[in-house]
Amino acid sequence: MPKQIDAATLKGLIGQPGELAILDAREEGEFGRSHLFWAIPCPLSKMEFRARALLPRLATRIVCVDGGEGYADRLAAYLEGIGCTDVAVLQGGTPGWIAAGYTAFSGVNVPSKAFGEWIEHHYETPSVDPGELKAMMDAGTDMVVLDSRPIDEFRRMTIPTAVNVPGGELVYRIGEFVTRPETTIVVNCAGRTRSILGAESLRSAGVPNKVVALRNGTMGWELAGFTCDRGRSDRYPDRTPAGAETAFDRADRFARTHGVRFITRAEFDRMQGETGRTTYLLDVRDPAEFAAGHLIGSRSAPGGQLVQATDQWVAVRGARIVLVDDTGVRARMTGGWLRQLGGWDVCVLTDGLEGRMEEGAWAPGCPEADALRIPHVTPAELAALAAEGGAQVVDLARSIDFRDGHVPDAIWGIRTRLARLSDRLTGDRQIIVAAPEEAQARLAAAELQGFAKAPVKILAGGTKAWAAAGFPMAADRRDPADADCVDFYLRPYDRNDGIEEAMHAYLSWEIDLVHEVKKDGDAPFGAWG
Repeated sequence: MPKQIDAATLKGLIGQPGELAILDAREEGEFGRSHLFWAIPCPLSKMEFRARALLPRLATRIVCVDGGEGYADRLAAYLEGIGCTDVAVLQGGTPGWIAAGYTAFSGVNVPSKAFGEWIEHHYETPSVDPGELKAMMDAGTDMVVLDSRPIDEFRRMTIPTAVNVPGGELVYRIGEFVTRPETTIVVNCAGRTRSILGAESLRSAGVPNKVVALRNGTMGWELAGFTCDRGRSDRYPDRTPAGAETAFDRADRFARTHGVRFITRAEFDRMQGETGRTTYLLDVRDPAEFAAGHLIGSRSAPGGQLVQATDQWVAVRGARIVLVDDTGVRARMTGGWLRQLGGWDVCVLTDGLEGRMEEGAWAPGCPEADALRIPHVTPAELAALAAEGGAQVVDLARSIDFRDGHVPDAIWGIRTRLARLSDRLTGDRQIIVAAPEEAQARLAAAELQGFAKAPVKILAGGTKAWAAAGFPMAADRRDPADADCVDFYLRPYDRNDGIEEAMHAYLSWEIDLVHEVKKDGDAPFGAWG
């Protein structure tokens, strides 16, 4: 039985030096309803992968949290089973934290989003509202609109005329889009954080143009009665940008101003040998650049996303974060912001990508899945089985992705909760598991074998392979229903009903974070006025 820790003790630990990871065992949608400020989602359904990605050093101090359901005990037991040596469970979970008089937060990526609001207050980042921007467009103002989100979000919806330049790329690539100091630069995202961070990155780096954030992003644009573009893919040229040397000088000043350290590969190797400290090695380039070649052991963490959603990659407060890219611009800008967000020793690797490299995506090892031998079926074999009524598919994709496309008649489910599907898995039809990653499918298949009467197999390549083979896809925005999407914190525009109301509520929530964080007192960034 893992040891217990009370709320007052944990509150004290958060304010002390040293390493600490607070891992919340609930699914992301459940986590988003109420959680501790520095808690990091590590849902049971993905714990084998998330734990290994989030915890480079198993000896770090870990506190597991939930909403009082008992999930934290299961996560703690698992962590101890893989070799973690200092694991505790918060007594009473998040409800106990609240009962002790401490603040809980709704939403996801809360530290980063609160940091964005602090930046706007601290730097007095200028902004324009949607009506002003529309008037500028109509008047033919000399300007560029740069959308600072990843390309998949940009394709979903964006401001007319905008070009996709994710936040970590802005200072590096601005010379491709702006050659005249008279040109106004407008940075947008879906809401607020990445608009503010992107605009302030350009301003703080010393770009001489007028730079403004679009107030409330695409949500504010639609709430003002304007229409977003959908399906566009306009983005920056895929090359070393014009003005790269100037960009380096700007980024270097920014990083040094905010206390980023610079280390060589030899110094990094020595860090790796220190058993008493946690070190993350994060590559902040575009994911496609990472896949083409990266340092062995590094993870892809595009700079703009890393700052606006740090908890996706980094769980350990007090750890060292080592950033790497090819030219140093993106690593320096990212490092300057992470230093201001606070709580880590942030370094940039000066010899960048020199040395031995590897290709492809990074994935944590999963011995539990590797040990399982589950038979596969190809998409063609599944199609034949389905035509005969001999198969039923269980899909483990994120709920939001399942809505967009799945094998016809597939059932959506969450691993570690698949027994809840038992009433729907009837007869002797083979059960075929589709999942984004095969390791996840194997673990789910083993879970299904524990209660299902029919044989369980894996769809080779998952739903992506099914679609690539040309077989039909089904889509239903209401399956699963909003209330059932506990694995994903639905954004306002992901919802089926009350979208406008949800947008207003979300924007108000972001703006109010600055006050909630001041009340909580655990954020190290800046003074709260």
